[in-house]
Amino acid sequence: MSAPMEVVVSADSAGQLWNCAVFDPHSGTNLLSYRGGNTSARSLTVLNGEYILGAQLGKNFINVWEIQRKDQLQQKIVCPGVVTCLCASPNGLYVLAGIAEAIYLWEVSTGNLLAILSRHYQDLSCMCFTDDSSHFVSGGKDNLALVWNLSSVVQLDSPNTPEPRHILSLHSLPITDIHCGLMGPQARVATASLDQTVKVWEISSGQMLLSVLFDVGIMSVTFDPCEYFLFCGGSDGSIFQVSLCTTSLSRDKTFQTDNDGNQVFKGHRNLVTCLSVSMDGTLLLSGSNDETVRMWDVQSKQCVRSITHKGPVTNAAIIPAPANMFLPDSRPSIPLPRFSRHLNPSEQGEGAGGVCVRLGANTQDLEGTYLEKADKLYSLMSAITDKSVFGDGENTKVRVSELEEEVRTLKKINKDLYEFSSQLLTKPN
Repeated sequence: MSAPMEVVVSADSAGQLWNCAVFDPHSGTNLLSYRGGNTSARSLTVLNGEYILGAQLGKNFINVWEIQRKDQLQQKIVCPGVVTCLCASPNGLYVLAGIAEAIYLWEVSTGNLLAILSRHYQDLSCMCFTDDSSHFVSGGKDNLALVWNLSSVVQLDSPNTPEPRHILSLHSLPITDIHCGLMGPQARVATASLDQTVKVWEISSGQMLLSVLFDVGIMSVTFDPCEYFLFCGGSDGSIFQVSLCTTSLSRDKTFQTDNDGNQVFKGHRNLVTCLSVSMDGTLLLSGSNDETVRMWDVQSKQCVRSITHKGPVTNAAIIPAPANMFLPDSRPSIPLPRFSRHLNPSEQGEGAGGVCVRLGANTQDLEGTYLEKADKLYSLMSAITDKSVFGDGENTKVRVSELEEEVRTLKKINKDLYEFSSQLLTKPN
């Protein structure tokens, strides 16, 4: 049998049989499996067609496999915290990880940490690159989706902290999923939210093009390749197909089934966690908390295949089959380096080499946060060499520790309050 043009890559939270597996989308045959641990939602990605990366559920590291060596866990990338979402750029040059409310950007060739972006106020939930790797979009529990220009994030000569190109702030509850269409910086991006809406935006202008209201929270979203349809996975297990070619001129509409392409796929018994469409637009893939991955015929809305997992499905996608996935003797063209956990690895004893970027101080808040004030105090203390003030320096160090502990406490209180209020707002009547 010849290698398939497209494959299904999926993972579940149980990890009993494997961490993630590769299936034939047409027959459902298990082609490959990668063992060791389990992968959290929105955290399984293919890097340059040569590696599979999956963030370990509830842990602060990323599992890495060479894509053709299915049974051997190759290495672990230790991160500064638990990774809540992960994605690799389509050109294979960068890896993004969401850790708490910060975005970490690594350069693959050197392993250097190029940027830490802290513009979200709550934990990251999803991230997505445009198809040309020029932009990426991040979504979080703070209801915000931010559009970032990659070149402005990695620029070497700017003294300022990188700013998002656009702030998409019309959702009223946490963002659950993001999908970028084709055409690079001219692409459209869809954002799904617990506020029961899916919104379509234009990356170039940041303007909202369409908002569709449903009667359930939306957990996943995707376009078909031609962007004729928008597919939205609901918290009740339904998958809604929204026509983008309707003659309606209204930007805000409520979903209703009709003969113009607005239809519902029914079959899942629990919330739909992930969606993906084949390259020819005929097959829709869905993963659910009911522990199944289903293949649907888009035209007839019928489920043509169901693949059973051992736990809630956290990741599932149809991807073009990498060239060396089924060549056991092939090896990656470039070995994956050790990823740095600091912005300037030479200062932290992690070795020199490559290009490092030091970001400027955060100038967003004129009053400054506790951590910013603590950093200034610590820098001032380190810069003083007069022996007569060293005693004051020790007091300053104690004060810095107190401030840092206070900030950690306030962050925890803020996060707990936010999650409690979100649960109240989304609790069924």
